[in-house]
This record gives sequence, structure tokens and C-alpha cells, in this order.
Amino acid sequence: MPIPDYQSIMLPLLTLISDGKEWSFRNLVEELALKYKLSDQERKELLPSGQQPIFDNRVGWARTYMKKAGLIESPKRGQLKISSRGLDILGRKPNRIDVKFLREFPEFVEFQSLKREETVEIESDEHQEQQTPEESLEYSYQKIRRTLAQELMNKVMNLPPAFFEKLVVELLVKMGYGGSIKDAGRAIGRSGDEGIDGTIKEDKLGLDIIYIQAKRWQPGSVVGRPELHKFVGALAGQGAKKGIFITTSSFTKEAIEYVPKNETKIVLIDGEQLAQYMIDFDLGVSQVNRYEIKRIDNDYFGEE
Repeated sequence: MPIPDYQSIMLPLLTLISDGKEWSFRNLVEELALKYKLSDQERKELLPSGQQPIFDNRVGWARTYMKKAGLIESPKRGQLKISSRGLDILGRKPNRIDVKFLREFPEFVEFQSLKREETVEIESDEHQEQQTPEESLEYSYQKIRRTLAQELMNKVMNLPPAFFEKLVVELLVKMGYGGSIKDAGRAIGRSGDEGIDGTIKEDKLGLDIIYIQAKRWQPGSVVGRPELHKFVGALAGQGAKKGIFITTSSFTKEAIEYVPKNETKIVLIDGEQLAQYMIDFDLGVSQVNRYEIKRIDNDYFGEE
């Protein structure tokens, strides 16, 4: 039989793990392949990139989407189990679980939506046929990138605070600050008083110093304007004019709009932006593939 699409896999996958046990992804793939009676040739059929079997990839996306909707949870690394919400859904005996079905859950809607344009939802499946190939690729790229960003933040939050300090150092150095990891590593986390978590050179010559405040807060919490007031006060106490406030959570509207009355300059980096910087500067991520979009060169053919 043909390889099923990822939406068709959702209900069988959820049903398979309804025993309440913890399942590894590999075991899920094997069991679902048996259910669909896929041949060895179908199992080995790869994506155009040649990096992953098509069926494995589709099972992965079915898992990711239901996880974002709260139907599946990960009790520990590499393991999956059905959630109480997932059990409730199966109790309703649905004929099919797909993207349209998952939009009943706010968490999934938020996952599909652009944070910067909260009222604009990523093109739904019904609209995708109206998109050009380039548009479809763009939407797919952004969706993959947002998923990766969320996974990065989950990793960061599950590791010790010391790892977050190391991450901040490495990111700033990759962005061109601090000179070397060795120099930056001696500076970060050295003071830890008066609201300053560390300092880093603005350039390789160390002509100016940037002060850092790093808050490893849980998602859902917010950094308010009072926290920035304390940071500005701490900078003034050091005679400093430049600071970076980094958090794994987010900032309130008042904090984002806050501008110090003196000459102090503060850059705010929230969890979303932190993850995007990590992707842009290849920190904690590795390249799987690269695609190029090409068009006809009319100059070559002598066309205007």
C-alpha cells in the first residue's frame, strides 16, 4: 500500500500508545510500519534530500503535531506516552485526527501562529494548493524553524543553570563579542552582585565593556519594567553605559517600551530571539541540508 500521509498516521499512532506505556520513537515507527504493511522498498524510500526515510519523517511530524496539541507527552528523553487529554480524545472515538482536528486546542493554534502577528495564522491545508512552490517552501521553512527554536528552549531549560551561562558566552562570542571563548569565560559570571551577572568585551581589543544580566526563567513567566530599573541602576553603579538583558522567558510590553533617561543603552533578548540567534549563529544546531531557489537569468538569454 502507498505510504500514508502524516495526518493519516495521527490516530493510529495515538491508539498504539493508548496502553499508557512509554514508547521509543523507533518502536513506534516499526509498529506502525507493520500496521500499514509497508514493504522493505517503501520503508527505504527517502525524502528528496536523501537524509531520512519518508515514512519515518511522517511519523515524526504526526508525533510532533500531537505533542504540540497536548495529546502526547515526553516523560523523559526519547520516550513518549499518551497524555490524559489524549486518552479523553480517544474516548470520543474520532474517525480521524488531523491538523483541522488539532486546532481545537489553543496550544496547537499558538504553535501554528506567528508570534509577531498573533492574529495571522500560517496558511491552512485548504489554502496550500493556492500557494506557489516558493511560497510553500517559505511556509515550511518557517514552520521547521519555529519547531527547532522551541526544541532548543526546551533543551536549555532542562539543563543546569551553569550550562545557560556557558551558552550565553558562546553565543555572544559567535556574534563577534568578547574576543575569544577563553577571555569571555573569565569575565562572565564573575561578579554576580548588584544585578550584574557578568561582563564581556564589546570587541576583540576590549575598547569597551558590555554588562550582562541573564535570567533563566521558565516559559510563561515575564520580565517586567522593575527588573530593568534594577539593571539600569546596577549599570550606573559600575559607571557603565551598555548592557544586554537575556532571558529564556519574555518581556512585558512596559519593559520593551522602557527607555532609560540617561545615555544607557540596553538590548533585550527574550527566549524566542535567543533561540533564533542560536539557529542563525549555528550554536547547538547542525546543518542537515541546504536548498537553493534559482530563476531564469534573462540577461544570459538577452531578454529585458
